[in-house]
Amino acid sequence: MSEPIRILISACLLGDQVRYDGGHKRDAFLVETLGRFVEWIRVCPEVDCGLPVPRESMRLLGEPAHPRLVTGKTGVDLTERMEQFARSMMKAYEAMDLCGYICKSNSPSSGMARVKVYSDSGMPARSGAGIFTRIFMEHFPLVPVEEEGRLQNPLLREAFVERVFCLRRWRDMLRGGLSRRRLIGFHTDHKLLLLSHGRAGHDELGRLVARAKSIPLRRLHDGYLALFMTALAVKATVRKHTDVLLHMAGHLKLVLSGDERQELQDIIRQYHSGLVPHIVPITLMRHHVRKHRVAYLERQVYLNPDPVELMLRNHV
Repeated sequence: MSEPIRILISACLLGDQVRYDGGHKRDAFLVETLGRFVEWIRVCPEVDCGLPVPRESMRLLGEPAHPRLVTGKTGVDLTERMEQFARSMMKAYEAMDLCGYICKSNSPSSGMARVKVYSDSGMPARSGAGIFTRIFMEHFPLVPVEEEGRLQNPLLREAFVERVFCLRRWRDMLRGGLSRRRLIGFHTDHKLLLLSHGRAGHDELGRLVARAKSIPLRRLHDGYLALFMTALAVKATVRKHTDVLLHMAGHLKLVLSGDERQELQDIIRQYHSGLVPHIVPITLMRHHVRKHRVAYLERQVYLNPDPVELMLRNHV
Protein backbone atom coordinates (compact mmCIF):
# COMPACT_ATOMS: atom_id res chain seq x y z
CA MET A 1 0.00 0.00 0.00
CA SER A 2 1.34 3.44 -0.89
CA GLU A 3 -0.76 5.24 1.74
CA PRO A 4 -1.59 4.37 5.38
CA ILE A 5 -4.68 2.26 5.96
CA ARG A 6 -6.63 4.53 8.30
CA ILE A 7 -9.44 2.96 10.30
CA LEU A 8 -11.76 4.84 12.60
CA ILE A 9 -12.16 2.96 15.89
CA SER A 10 -14.04 3.31 19.16
CA ALA A 11 -11.31 4.47 21.53
CA CYS A 12 -12.31 2.09 24.32
CA LEU A 13 -11.32 -0.85 22.07
CA LEU A 14 -7.73 0.40 22.13
CA GLY A 15 -7.72 0.54 25.92
CA ASP A 16 -8.67 4.19 26.43
CA GLN A 17 -10.60 4.56 29.68
CA VAL A 18 -13.50 6.51 28.19
CA ARG A 19 -16.53 4.34 28.92
CA TYR A 20 -19.39 5.67 31.04
CA ASP A 21 -18.01 3.81 34.08
CA GLY A 22 -14.42 4.90 33.50
CA GLY A 23 -13.39 1.54 32.06
CA HIS A 24 -12.32 0.28 28.66
CA LYS A 25 -12.87 -2.71 26.36
CA ARG A 26 -9.37 -3.29 25.01
CA ASP A 27 -9.34 -5.83 22.17
CA ALA A 28 -6.06 -7.75 21.89
CA PHE A 29 -6.42 -8.66 18.20
CA LEU A 30 -7.10 -5.08 17.19
CA VAL A 31 -4.29 -3.61 19.31
CA GLU A 32 -1.58 -6.22 18.95
CA THR A 33 -2.20 -7.79 15.53
CA LEU A 34 -4.25 -5.65 13.15
CA GLY A 35 -2.75 -2.52 14.68
CA ARG A 36 0.64 -3.40 13.15
CA PHE A 37 -0.77 -2.78 9.68
CA VAL A 38 -3.18 0.13 10.10
CA GLU A 39 -3.30 3.64 11.46
CA TRP A 40 -6.04 4.04 14.07
CA ILE A 41 -8.18 7.17 14.22
CA ARG A 42 -9.69 7.20 17.69
CA VAL A 43 -13.19 8.37 18.50
CA CYS A 44 -15.39 8.22 21.56
CA PRO A 45 -18.53 10.07 20.48
CA GLU A 46 -19.75 10.56 24.05
CA VAL A 47 -16.50 11.99 25.43
CA ASP A 48 -15.62 13.84 22.23
CA CYS A 49 -18.95 15.65 22.23
CA GLY A 50 -18.12 16.96 25.72
CA LEU A 51 -19.51 14.44 28.20
CA PRO A 52 -17.42 13.57 31.27
CA VAL A 53 -15.85 10.32 32.48
CA PRO A 54 -17.47 8.77 34.40
CA ARG A 55 -20.98 9.75 33.30
CA GLU A 56 -24.53 8.62 33.47
CA SER A 57 -25.34 5.67 31.21
CA MET A 58 -27.58 6.32 28.21
CA ARG A 59 -30.10 4.46 26.09
CA LEU A 60 -32.08 4.86 22.89
CA LEU A 61 -35.80 5.64 23.05
CA GLY A 62 -38.59 5.84 20.50
CA GLU A 63 -38.61 5.09 16.78
CA PRO A 64 -35.84 2.57 15.88
CA ALA A 65 -34.94 4.34 12.64
CA HIS A 66 -34.36 7.67 14.41
CA PRO A 67 -34.41 7.16 18.19
CA ARG A 68 -33.59 9.70 20.86
CA LEU A 69 -30.46 9.41 23.02
CA VAL A 70 -31.47 9.88 26.66
CA THR A 71 -29.65 9.49 29.97
CA GLY A 72 -30.86 6.50 31.94
CA LYS A 73 -31.64 8.09 35.32
CA THR A 74 -32.28 11.78 34.79
CA GLY A 75 -33.82 11.52 31.31
CA VAL A 76 -31.69 14.28 29.75
CA ASP A 77 -32.12 14.24 25.95
CA LEU A 78 -28.69 14.33 24.26
CA THR A 79 -29.90 13.53 20.75
CA GLU A 80 -29.30 16.93 19.16
CA ARG A 81 -25.91 17.28 20.84
CA MET A 82 -24.76 13.89 19.52
CA GLU A 83 -26.15 14.43 16.03
CA GLN A 84 -24.51 17.85 15.72
CA PHE A 85 -21.18 16.41 16.85
CA ALA A 86 -21.43 13.47 14.46
CA ARG A 87 -22.27 15.62 11.46
CA SER A 88 -19.45 18.04 12.29
CA MET A 89 -16.99 15.13 12.27
CA MET A 90 -18.01 13.77 8.87
CA LYS A 91 -16.29 16.61 6.99
CA ALA A 92 -13.11 16.01 8.97
CA TYR A 93 -13.24 12.29 8.20
CA GLU A 94 -13.59 12.97 4.47
CA ALA A 95 -10.08 14.43 4.53
CA MET A 96 -8.67 11.41 6.42
CA ASP A 97 -9.24 8.90 3.61
CA LEU A 98 -10.77 6.34 5.97
CA CYS A 99 -10.83 2.73 4.77
CA GLY A 100 -12.92 1.30 7.60
CA TYR A 101 -14.59 1.81 10.97
CA ILE A 102 -14.64 -0.58 13.94
CA CYS A 103 -17.24 0.41 16.51
CA LYS A 104 -18.30 -0.72 19.98
CA SER A 105 -21.20 -3.13 19.91
CA ASN A 106 -24.42 -2.42 21.83
CA SER A 107 -23.48 1.21 22.44
CA PRO A 108 -26.32 3.75 22.03
CA SER A 109 -23.84 6.09 20.38
CA SER A 110 -21.53 3.66 18.56
CA GLY A 111 -23.29 0.32 17.98
CA MET A 112 -23.66 -0.75 14.35
CA ALA A 113 -26.80 -2.89 14.63
CA ARG A 114 -29.12 -4.62 17.09
CA VAL A 115 -28.72 -1.88 19.69
CA LYS A 116 -31.54 -1.86 22.22
CA VAL A 117 -34.21 0.75 21.50
CA TYR A 118 -36.80 1.23 24.25
CA SER A 119 -40.41 1.94 23.45
CA ASP A 120 -42.49 4.46 25.39
CA SER A 121 -43.75 1.55 27.49
CA GLY A 122 -40.19 0.68 28.47
CA MET A 123 -39.90 -2.51 26.41
CA PRO A 124 -36.55 -2.91 24.58
CA ALA A 125 -36.10 -4.23 21.04
CA ARG A 126 -32.73 -4.91 19.43
CA SER A 127 -33.55 -2.90 16.34
CA GLY A 128 -31.40 0.20 16.36
CA ALA A 129 -27.95 1.60 15.59
CA GLY A 130 -25.95 4.03 17.69
CA ILE A 131 -26.57 7.60 16.63
CA PHE A 132 -22.96 8.43 15.72
CA THR A 133 -22.46 5.20 13.77
CA ARG A 134 -25.78 5.55 11.96
CA ILE A 135 -24.75 8.99 10.72
CA PHE A 136 -21.32 7.66 9.73
CA MET A 137 -22.85 4.81 7.69
CA GLU A 138 -25.25 7.22 5.99
CA HIS A 139 -22.39 9.57 5.10
CA PHE A 140 -19.91 6.86 4.03
CA PRO A 141 -22.07 4.04 2.63
CA LEU A 142 -19.13 2.31 0.90
CA VAL A 143 -16.68 2.34 3.83
CA PRO A 144 -16.63 -1.06 5.62
CA VAL A 145 -18.07 -0.91 9.14
CA GLU A 146 -17.94 -3.70 11.72
CA GLU A 147 -18.37 -4.23 15.46
CA GLU A 148 -15.63 -5.68 17.63
CA GLY A 149 -17.94 -8.44 18.86
CA ARG A 150 -18.66 -9.70 15.34
CA LEU A 151 -14.93 -9.62 14.55
CA GLN A 152 -14.50 -12.54 16.94
CA ASN A 153 -16.05 -14.61 14.15
CA PRO A 154 -13.13 -15.60 11.87
CA LEU A 155 -15.23 -15.42 8.70
CA LEU A 156 -16.54 -11.94 9.49
CA ARG A 157 -13.05 -10.82 10.51
CA GLU A 158 -11.57 -12.03 7.23
CA ALA A 159 -14.36 -10.40 5.21
CA PHE A 160 -13.97 -7.03 6.94
CA VAL A 161 -10.18 -6.87 6.63
CA GLU A 162 -10.39 -7.95 2.99
CA ARG A 163 -12.76 -5.10 2.17
CA VAL A 164 -10.56 -2.60 4.02
CA PHE A 165 -7.46 -3.59 2.03
CA CYS A 166 -9.41 -3.62 -1.23
CA LEU A 167 -10.65 -0.08 -0.63
CA ARG A 168 -7.09 1.04 0.09
CA ARG A 169 -5.88 -0.51 -3.18
CA TRP A 170 -8.68 1.27 -5.04
CA ARG A 171 -7.71 4.60 -3.50
CA ASP A 172 -4.05 4.00 -4.35
CA MET A 173 -5.04 3.27 -7.95
CA LEU A 174 -6.87 6.60 -8.11
CA ARG A 175 -3.81 8.56 -6.99
CA GLY A 176 -2.71 8.67 -10.61
CA GLY A 177 -6.04 10.16 -11.68
CA LEU A 178 -9.02 8.65 -13.44
CA SER A 179 -7.99 6.14 -16.09
CA ARG A 180 -9.87 3.44 -17.97
CA ARG A 181 -6.65 1.50 -18.45
CA ARG A 182 -5.83 1.43 -14.72
CA LEU A 183 -9.42 0.59 -13.79
CA ILE A 184 -9.38 -2.37 -16.18
CA GLY A 185 -6.07 -3.47 -14.66
CA PHE A 186 -7.51 -3.17 -11.15
CA HIS A 187 -10.49 -5.25 -12.20
CA THR A 188 -8.29 -7.92 -13.72
CA ASP A 189 -6.23 -8.12 -10.53
CA HIS A 190 -9.38 -8.67 -8.44
CA LYS A 191 -11.36 -10.96 -10.75
CA LEU A 192 -10.85 -14.18 -8.76
CA LEU A 193 -11.35 -12.41 -5.44
CA LEU A 194 -14.68 -11.13 -6.75
CA LEU A 195 -15.57 -14.60 -7.99
CA SER A 196 -15.06 -15.96 -4.46
CA HIS A 197 -17.96 -13.72 -3.38
CA GLY A 198 -20.32 -14.92 -6.06
CA ARG A 199 -20.74 -14.96 -9.80
CA ALA A 200 -23.46 -12.30 -9.85
CA GLY A 201 -21.23 -9.44 -8.67
CA HIS A 202 -18.28 -10.72 -10.67
CA ASP A 203 -20.31 -10.84 -13.88
CA GLU A 204 -21.99 -7.47 -13.34
CA LEU A 205 -18.62 -5.77 -12.89
CA GLY A 206 -17.33 -7.58 -15.97
CA ARG A 207 -20.20 -6.19 -18.03
CA LEU A 208 -19.49 -2.69 -16.72
CA VAL A 209 -15.80 -2.93 -17.62
CA ALA A 210 -16.69 -4.25 -21.09
CA ARG A 211 -18.60 -0.97 -21.70
CA ALA A 212 -15.86 1.21 -20.18
CA LYS A 213 -15.10 3.14 -23.38
CA SER A 214 -18.72 4.28 -23.71
CA ILE A 215 -19.12 5.58 -20.13
CA PRO A 216 -17.85 9.00 -18.92
CA LEU A 217 -14.78 8.54 -16.70
CA ARG A 218 -16.23 9.85 -13.44
CA ARG A 219 -19.46 7.89 -13.81
CA LEU A 220 -17.48 4.77 -14.71
CA HIS A 221 -15.29 4.98 -11.61
CA ASP A 222 -18.13 5.84 -9.25
CA GLY A 223 -20.27 3.05 -10.64
CA TYR A 224 -17.45 0.54 -10.48
CA LEU A 225 -16.59 1.31 -6.84
CA ALA A 226 -20.23 1.02 -5.72
CA LEU A 227 -20.62 -2.35 -7.44
CA PHE A 228 -17.19 -3.52 -6.26
CA MET A 229 -17.80 -2.87 -2.56
CA THR A 230 -21.32 -4.31 -2.82
CA ALA A 231 -19.95 -7.49 -4.41
CA LEU A 232 -17.31 -7.89 -1.68
CA ALA A 233 -20.01 -7.56 0.99
CA VAL A 234 -21.62 -10.80 -0.26
CA LYS A 235 -20.54 -13.73 1.90
CA ALA A 236 -17.70 -15.84 0.54
CA THR A 237 -18.30 -19.55 1.22
CA VAL A 238 -16.26 -22.74 1.11
CA ARG A 239 -18.11 -23.76 -2.04
CA LYS A 240 -17.31 -20.45 -3.76
CA HIS A 241 -13.66 -20.64 -2.71
CA THR A 242 -13.50 -24.22 -3.97
CA ASP A 243 -14.81 -23.12 -7.35
CA VAL A 244 -12.12 -20.44 -7.54
CA LEU A 245 -9.38 -22.90 -6.57
CA LEU A 246 -10.54 -25.36 -9.23
CA HIS A 247 -10.62 -22.52 -11.76
CA MET A 248 -7.02 -21.66 -10.88
CA ALA A 249 -6.04 -25.33 -11.09
CA GLY A 250 -7.37 -25.30 -14.64
CA HIS A 251 -4.86 -22.57 -15.54
CA LEU A 252 -2.06 -24.77 -14.17
CA LYS A 253 -2.98 -28.11 -15.67
CA LEU A 254 -0.66 -27.82 -18.67
CA VAL A 255 2.43 -27.01 -16.57
CA LEU A 256 1.95 -29.47 -13.69
CA SER A 257 2.98 -33.09 -13.69
CA GLY A 258 0.35 -35.77 -13.16
CA ASP A 259 1.38 -36.19 -9.52
CA GLU A 260 1.29 -32.43 -8.94
CA ARG A 261 -2.18 -32.14 -10.46
CA GLN A 262 -3.42 -35.00 -8.29
CA GLU A 263 -1.91 -33.51 -5.14
CA LEU A 264 -3.51 -30.13 -5.85
CA GLN A 265 -6.91 -31.72 -6.51
CA ASP A 266 -6.64 -33.76 -3.29
CA ILE A 267 -5.80 -30.67 -1.21
CA ILE A 268 -8.71 -28.73 -2.72
CA ARG A 269 -11.07 -31.62 -1.91
CA GLN A 270 -9.75 -31.75 1.67
CA TYR A 271 -10.43 -28.03 2.02
CA HIS A 272 -13.93 -28.46 0.61
CA SER A 273 -14.58 -31.25 3.13
CA GLY A 274 -13.44 -29.11 6.08
CA LEU A 275 -10.32 -31.18 6.78
CA VAL A 276 -7.76 -28.41 6.21
CA PRO A 277 -7.96 -24.61 6.39
CA HIS A 278 -8.12 -22.37 3.34
CA ILE A 279 -4.48 -21.39 3.73
CA VAL A 280 -3.35 -24.93 2.79
CA PRO A 281 -4.56 -25.00 -0.85
CA ILE A 282 -3.70 -21.30 -1.16
CA THR A 283 -0.09 -21.96 -0.11
CA LEU A 284 0.27 -24.82 -2.56
CA MET A 285 -1.32 -22.71 -5.29
CA ARG A 286 1.13 -19.87 -4.59
CA HIS A 287 4.01 -22.30 -4.89
CA HIS A 288 2.96 -23.55 -8.32
CA VAL A 289 2.10 -20.07 -9.60
CA ARG A 290 5.50 -18.75 -8.50
CA LYS A 291 7.37 -21.76 -9.85
CA HIS A 292 5.72 -21.82 -13.27
CA ARG A 293 5.24 -18.05 -13.66
CA VAL A 294 1.61 -18.21 -14.81
CA ALA A 295 1.13 -14.50 -15.54
CA TYR A 296 -2.65 -14.26 -15.10
CA LEU A 297 -2.53 -16.00 -11.72
CA GLU A 298 0.57 -14.13 -10.55
CA ARG A 299 -1.36 -10.86 -10.58
CA GLN A 300 -4.43 -12.16 -8.74
CA VAL A 301 -5.07 -10.41 -5.40
CA TYR A 302 -6.97 -13.53 -4.35
CA LEU A 303 -3.67 -15.24 -3.51
CA ASN A 304 -2.50 -12.39 -1.24
CA PRO A 305 -5.43 -10.14 -0.26
CA ASP A 306 -3.91 -9.04 3.08
CA PRO A 307 -0.81 -9.66 5.25
CA VAL A 308 -0.22 -13.35 6.01
CA GLU A 309 0.68 -12.34 9.58
CA LEU A 310 -3.02 -11.72 10.24
CA MET A 311 -3.63 -15.47 9.67
CA LEU A 312 -7.14 -14.78 8.42
CA ARG A 313 -7.30 -17.93 6.29
CA ASN A 314 -5.99 -20.29 8.95
CA HIS A 315 -9.37 -21.33 10.39
CA VAL A 316 -11.24 -24.50 9.46
